[in-house]
Amino acid sequence: MTLYHGSPEEFFVPRFGLGNDEHDYGRGFYTTADKELGKEWAVGQQADRDGWLHVYEVDFGALKVFDFADVGVLAWIAELMKHRPADNSPSYRRDSLRFIERYGVDLSGYDVIRGWRADASYFFIARMFVRNQVDVSILQQLLKLGDLGVQYFFKSERAFAALRESDGEKESVPLSEYKAKFNDRDRVAHQRMHELVYDLARNPLTRVFSDLMKEA
Repeated sequence: MTLYHGSPEEFFVPRFGLGNDEHDYGRGFYTTADKELGKEWAVGQQADRDGWLHVYEVDFGALKVFDFADVGVLAWIAELMKHRPADNSPSYRRDSLRFIERYGVDLSGYDVIRGWRADASYFFIARMFVRNQVDVSILQQLLKLGDLGVQYFFKSERAFAALRESDGEKESVPLSEYKAKFNDRDRVAHQRMHELVYDLARNPLTRVFSDLMKEA
């Protein structure tokens, strides 16, 4: 399978153990199967120079892969809560632990995680949900509205060993073109999500985060 990683660096080698614990699924290496999305990630919101698209070929045959699409959005939100706080209130700090205990998944035995990314607009979903502003019934629909992509997260030493960069396919990514595309995608996603969240006919708020906590 061909995967892409957008980076500001031309010469880049993914190394096991590096990364940020507060990213979506923790410390590891994030890639996408969408080439255009990879180019947008190469420049992103904060970039002030051209970026680089790195291309990898991966054989998943010997790897243990977990896909959040198989377990649903509540498990995905629980995973985000492990790494990134969605709110700062005392009640959230208490309830998030209970939510993770009920809906979280043990990913310790997996090499690669496939799931939605939470940068930009996707994290809006998690924030609004824990504030009781999103009904459980529309969570999956919100993810589809975002169109912000699915990522493949490499987390184990065995997963890193399976990465093979195709140096001849590495591309320079012009900031002037792809930063605008990154921002446009995020803007449209925000707009679509806000329209759904604030439409009470489609977002009835009959079963929200606090209700799940009462059920736990």
